Amino acid sequence: MGIRRAILTFAVVSPAALVLLWNDAPWAGVGIVFLSHMLVLYPTLRPGAQWLGPVITHFVTEQREVWLTIDDGPTLNDTAPLLDLLGRHDARATFFVKGVLVDQQPELARDIARRGHTLANHSHTHPSGTFWCRLPKRLEHEVDECSRAIERATGIAPRWFRAPVGMKNPFVHPILERRAMALIGWSARGFDAVLGDPARVRDRVLRSVRPGAIILMHQGRPKSLESMELLLEALRREGYSFTIPDPNVLRAH
Repeated sequence: MGIRRAILTFAVVSPAALVLLWNDAPWAGVGIVFLSHMLVLYPTLRPGAQWLGPVITHFVTEQREVWLTIDDGPTLNDTAPLLDLLGRHDARATFFVKGVLVDQQPELARDIARRGHTLANHSHTHPSGTFWCRLPKRLEHEVDECSRAIERATGIAPRWFRAPVGMKNPFVHPILERRAMALIGWSARGFDAVLGDPARVRDRVLRSVRPGAIILMHQGRPKSLESMELLLEALRREGYSFTIPDPNVLRAH
């Protein structure tokens, strides 16, 4: 919180430095303003950056276990087979869902919960191109409407949030703090939302996975099920199990 306050204060006062330095050292003033903006932009666009507030990226464990998280559902075409696949591998997961999709398919959200998985908030409409620059009221709407959709469908209020594309801005953490929600990032990802080769997705995750890793995967893509199956098989061969960690063992960098 102290770092966030310092960054925002610097961003607010830096234009005054530009005015004061304009006659004698204009480029120094421009440099100060540029630096202040970069200090806001970097942690906004870098998903795991902690400068604006804590981002959970792993959990503490003495076991060979990981937390599997799946973004962008529930999608009509693959949620049911995905749940069957997870069941065959005895894998519990957390689904970071879009509220608008939960409202459209509440039975899929209920099925996720019935099968022993958890649902978490991934914003209501997933505005991936603009979420990072939205003002507080718009951000609150995205967070609250998704939470309401999950609670309407399952009766359970979500306690975790993941920003679209992992990008947040200085307003996100205060909004989540007031709602007792944690911002969840990741420590291993396969870029399955953009890569079409399931084997490459699997290999990318395996390069980063460690006990206590948070794995980011997606659903709703053409190769989602194949990518997930290859990954689950590989992690099982390496002796990993899948857990939904207790909030007390979650850690930021």
